Amino acid sequence: MERWFSPRAARNLPQLLLGVVMFGVGIALMAQSGLGLGAWSVLHEGISVQSGLALGTVDLLLSVPILAAWFPLHQNLGLGTVAAGFLIGPITNVWLSVLPAPSELALQLLLMALGSVSIAIGSGLYLSADLGPGPRDGLMTGIHQRFGWSIRRVRMVIELSVLTLGFTLGGTVGLGTVVHAIAIGPMVQITLGWWDKKGAVMRDPTRTYDNE
Repeated sequence: MERWFSPRAARNLPQLLLGVVMFGVGIALMAQSGLGLGAWSVLHEGISVQSGLALGTVDLLLSVPILAAWFPLHQNLGLGTVAAGFLIGPITNVWLSVLPAPSELALQLLLMALGSVSIAIGSGLYLSADLGPGPRDGLMTGIHQRFGWSIRRVRMVIELSVLTLGFTLGGTVGLGTVVHAIAIGPMVQITLGWWDKKGAVMRDPTRTYDNE
């Protein structure tokens, strides 16, 4: 209940919402770069290609079955869960409608870099608010806690699976995918340090981030 109704939840809500906005903006920037996306976003884009639905709409709709998988894993929802699951997608759609999709490589690289940085800043804000994991985070931590697999192992298995499926469906895999996979961890650690001064989030191995 502390992640829903508490002075801390009220105090951290603006930070959470700003983090979610930055995350959605970051996904849109990377998508418009055309150079590749994070693993989950590759899956979202692949489903988007096949279904005709907008990228952010797929993100939102896919959160529902992922959250359903939480229940046998005994994961608890929070404000952060709702915000990440149901706001990032619409925010992504809004920014996709206004951001250009450049054909010049220099501008593509710029959008790719800005997208990764925006996702890292959003992750730092959202995680340090500590109001509950996003749907994809909760799936990973739930499997970790239920079966005793390491977070690293669970994350690798899930993300390789969704990346492969997304690529098969037509999602974009490229330089941005590789750069994001390598850089996002260190960048999130840096941004977490800006807001999680005591290091509480970083010390908890069950806390991770949605690698969109």
